[in-house]
Amino acid sequence: MPRFFAPSIPGVSRTAALLVGLGLAQTAQAADPAASRTTPSPAFIDWSGAYLGLEGSAGASFGAFNFGPTSVGGRSVPAFKTGDATGRADRSREATTAVGGVLAGYNWQTGPWLTGVEADVFGSNLKRPVASTAPGFGTESVDPAFSLVRVKSDAFGAVRARLGYAFERSLIYATFGLAGAEARFLATYPDLATGLVGTARRDRSFLGFTLGAGVQFAVDEHLSLGIDYRYNDLGGSGRFNLGTVPGAAGGPVSTRASFIANEVMARLIWHPAGLRLPDEAEDSGPVLGERFSLHGQTTFFNQAVSGFRAPYSGPNSLVPNQAQATTTATLFLGLKLTDSTELYYNPEFSQGFGLSRTLGVAGFTNGEAQKAGAPFPKLRSARYFVKQTFGLGGETETLPDGPNQIANTYDVERITVIAGKFAMGDYFDGNRYAHDPRVDFANWGLWSSAAWDFPANLPGYTQGVLVEYNRAAFAVRAAYTQVPKEPSSDVLDPRVFERGGFTVEFEERHVLPFLDQPGKLRLGAFSNVGNSARYREVVGLTQAGAFDDINDAVAATRRPRRKSGVYINLEQAVTADLGVFARASAADGRNENLSFTDIDRSFSGGVSLKGARWGRPDDTIGLGTSMNQLSPSHRAYFANGGLGLLIGDGRLTYAPERAVETYYALSLGKALVLTADYQFVANPAYNRDRGPAHFFGTRLHADF
Repeated sequence: MPRFFAPSIPGVSRTAALLVGLGLAQTAQAADPAASRTTPSPAFIDWSGAYLGLEGSAGASFGAFNFGPTSVGGRSVPAFKTGDATGRADRSREATTAVGGVLAGYNWQTGPWLTGVEADVFGSNLKRPVASTAPGFGTESVDPAFSLVRVKSDAFGAVRARLGYAFERSLIYATFGLAGAEARFLATYPDLATGLVGTARRDRSFLGFTLGAGVQFAVDEHLSLGIDYRYNDLGGSGRFNLGTVPGAAGGPVSTRASFIANEVMARLIWHPAGLRLPDEAEDSGPVLGERFSLHGQTTFFNQAVSGFRAPYSGPNSLVPNQAQATTTATLFLGLKLTDSTELYYNPEFSQGFGLSRTLGVAGFTNGEAQKAGAPFPKLRSARYFVKQTFGLGGETETLPDGPNQIANTYDVERITVIAGKFAMGDYFDGNRYAHDPRVDFANWGLWSSAAWDFPANLPGYTQGVLVEYNRAAFAVRAAYTQVPKEPSSDVLDPRVFERGGFTVEFEERHVLPFLDQPGKLRLGAFSNVGNSARYREVVGLTQAGAFDDINDAVAATRRPRRKSGVYINLEQAVTADLGVFARASAADGRNENLSFTDIDRSFSGGVSLKGARWGRPDDTIGLGTSMNQLSPSHRAYFANGGLGLLIGDGRLTYAPERAVETYYALSLGKALVLTADYQFVANPAYNRDRGPAHFFGTRLHADF
């Protein structure tokens, strides 16, 4: 789902660092003997020298094997496969894995530009069973071929060159080099002549190339943290034998295999000679001048769920004992055409999945997870929009340079019009303490008014027009945007005059006199028209026998229908370091949700505390709780086997879904935050028969 830019990146760039990075010469020191003995702090880190480190992740690496053509006794048969029989080489389904290992390297740096060489070795548990569905086998007259092949890759290694660019405490780099892996092919097949099960094993080595990129951030003079992505094309193994199928129609079995992998790993790196850190200078203005803005962010979120009670499961159920990870990297580009007209563009890479492919919990546990996840990095144009401001005179205010905000001075009383592609949460349902899953709460029921089915495609963005009227004491905003063509569709409906979403919000700003602290109250309403089914209708048709599967009834009866609802959202500072928040939202619950999740009523609240009391003023600890509910007809739909946007266990013993989340966000500098997160969910997917479930996560977020 979308990561809303407005509050999501607290760090800001330092102009001096990037000016040096652009090649501008530093002014020489004055010829003062005392000054010459004082070495100025660099504007960026010199990463030169040797380094050692650890790297790893759970659920953030994906591999795929291609098999075939395969022959038995010299006779060509379809490859080991997961799809229908075609006779062509076929790819196994991607497998996730836990990986971990060691690395060592050496850097040379001239100015901000870095070259280096690095080697690493790491183990994995990458494995994937691949069934054979070759026609002509398993019949009465022909002994079956291999019924199952398991592929395991236990070890990887690489030697890579690095090309990088340093600014402030950060390093961005690209890599290329050689990569290798060891794989084991384990085959199992029945021998009808003896009634025994035959097995075979072949070890194969793969060698190919690797391309990648990464970011690295200095924590102190000896330690740095990083996120590293690499694409490995490990080539083919050549033809090899897997064993012999007994019987007259059998014979030696041979095949070919090739292997690719996408890996994302967090890194902890030790620099034995030490790094010279730049001063934490105050920001002196926008980096690229008054008319341009450049910012960026990357977030890596690794999450696991432990075992829990699950007597049955459905297609959209949460699976126990698993780990997954998501990674995003975004650029925020801005151009000021005039003092009142601005253009913005946000390209974004994303990779990975939420737990169970972002399924199984209505108030999902990872706000960075997308329903359009992928095992490899996907590049999307997340946002592109024009912003036009009409000043109405009177007092002015200056907004600093930031993500999707060029430094500018505006009339406090103004009208702003935005047209293009954006996320609804960029402008609606904001909250200082619970709105940004990159740095605060990750649970969908806490960072959003969860019953608000905001229009969005699968990654969480829509297209439309927004108008806002702003004054010092309040703001009113409204938007009309496209909705998906149907639930869980990545395609926005082009029939904007027939189907679309309308959202309006009133935001009141106040200072409570007895606290002398600011707060905001937001009241919102929405009404969407989209292609959806009515729950009561499809339940009745299924129970009457018109459809064997309620999901077939859904597909057959979808037509344009309206869904409406409201939300209320409060944020209130209690002290300079302590804040509270609360939300309540409700939708009509009669028709399918189009975009967000399967929630008809939601209530949430919590507290956020800065760490000034224990000497860590930039750290944050949060504690929140939520409760989600379904309408009676929505419950009946799931009880009869219905599948929703995120949930569907095949049956349902209803109970409200309840969640508790706590996190500690450790600030490691102005641009780096490391978070430990824990969540408890009772009755996941509203099912009293399953759970409760415990979720454990770590999140690394960096920005510039």
